[in-house]
Parts: sequence; structure tokens; C-alpha cells
Amino acid sequence: MRSHSDELGIDGGAFEDLEWHVHVPAGAIPKDGPSAGVTMTTALASLLSGRPVRHTVGMTGEVTLQGRVLPIGGLKQKVLAAHAAGLTDVILPERNRGDLDDVPEHVREEMGFHPVMRSARCLSSRSSRRRPRRFPPRPAPPPAPGSAAPARTPLRHRGPGPRSRA
Repeated sequence: MRSHSDELGIDGGAFEDLEWHVHVPAGAIPKDGPSAGVTMTTALASLLSGRPVRHTVGMTGEVTLQGRVLPIGGLKQKVLAAHAAGLTDVILPERNRGDLDDVPEHVREEMGFHPVMRSARCLSSRSSRRRPRRFPPRPAPPPAPGSAAPARTPLRHRGPGPRSRA
């Protein structure tokens, strides 16, 4: 992330006082783990750049340390699952473009597909919207002595809800 911050649109100061380690255990399901590379990279880049990813976008692909997106297996099943979940767009590896021929035509017509070769393209204007935000967020000032603490805002679900299978 740090070495590609310009490409990802991340402010260089975003990494000050931050350090994290993402560990994917070797005992994980081998066919599912690597495909989440694009998703994990995009989530971290979204957090640091302040560009939230649209809730209707799904993504898959393995990512190298240099930011290249490698092809994955099972694209048809992943696209069908994204369609069933109500997603409208899918970011996929460029080298899997030919595998879209296996996806039923009615699904291809209802969804948008965005093949990428580099992980930085996942935060393009198609998949995210610009919302400047400082990271880490500034802490709220402490309440004045004698005043009541501010009420907490309840969390709201964002995204498509579950579909009934009647």
C-alpha cells in the first residue's frame, strides 16, 4: 500500500502512526483465500483514501505484492453468486475476461463487468465515489463538564438485503 500510495490516491501522511499486518492462515480453504486479494486490497485502500466502494460492486482476483491482479478459478460461480446477491457490477482479473462466455447471457446483460490488470484500478470512478475523509479520524472532543454525553447514532445496514427464495 505504502509504495503504491500515489497510484491509489492515498495521502502520504495516512501511514504515519499506522502499522498493520494481515495474516491469511495456511490452513485456509486454498481455492477461496487468494481470490480475496483484490477485495482486501481495495478495502484497505478505500479506508486510507476516503473513497468508499459502492455497495453494489463485487470483486475477485489474486493480487501480487507489485499490485498486479492475477486470474482466478470459478468465475462463473462467483458471478452467479454476485447476481443472486443483487450486485450490479463485478471487478475481475483481465485474464479472466474470456471466462465471461460461460456466464448465462441474461446475467451478463444485467451486470457490468470491469476487468483490471492492476489493483489500483479497483478504486476507479466506476466502483467508488469520492468522499474526502481524514484518516485516522479526529477523536471527538470530550464533553464539557456538567453536560450530558452526546447520544450515539444507531448503525444502519447499507446494501442489498437478503432475497427470498420462493
